[in-house]
Amino acid sequence: MLMKNALVEKNSMLVREFDRYIIEYPDFAEKIPENALVVMQMEGDDQFNQWAKETSLKAADKGQPVVFITITELKPVRSRIEKIRLEKVA
Repeated sequence: MLMKNALVEKNSMLVREFDRYIIEYPDFAEKIPENALVVMQMEGDDQFNQWAKETSLKAADKGQPVVFITITELKPVRSRIEKIRLEKVA
């Protein structure tokens, strides 16, 4: 169960990043067929990719277009905090 949770979390993170990408590059979204099932893939992560493919394809409707989005590189996650304050209470 722990492995499945990690795969689900990774998929959620990739979907969030892809959503951000689409907001910045809306022309990319136009390449995706209407009503398509989008399957996230991560280059070099065979275990995740196989799980994502199998899980997603089980959910696809008959005749539904399916597209694979393969992320080949991610920048490190960084905080967006510009200013911060700490108050010591006790």
